[in-house]
Amino acid sequence: MSADAQVLEPPWWPVELRYRRADRAMYVAYDDGANYALPAELLRVESPSAEVQGHSPADRKLVPGKRNVGIKAIETVGNYAVRLVFDDGHDTGIFTWRFLREVGERQNELMARYVAALAKAGLSRDR
Repeated sequence: MSADAQVLEPPWWPVELRYRRADRAMYVAYDDGANYALPAELLRVESPSAEVQGHSPADRKLVPGKRNVGIKAIETVGNYAVRLVFDDGHDTGIFTWRFLREVGERQNELMARYVAALAKAGLSRDR
């Protein structure tokens, strides 16, 4: 393995990934003991897709009305990520293990930032 590959691979690996419709949350457990319940809403509005993130920070889209969004399918992408298919039709984000870990670690901060941005724009999690 090259030095570059060692830098890119995370020091931990996911050992479980499951979605619970009743909770609308994806559960991710890592081999170092970290585990997260990631709300589908947060994954949808933080999607790493160009549709949401844009091609620069100024292009980032605020996505309202996703409180009740669910995940229809989880598809593996190589051995480094999953593609989530949301029930609102969004399916272009590639969620790497590192991205999911970061969302898990920062989910309270990310959700608070999202709710504040919606309020500032006069939008809602429900519409």
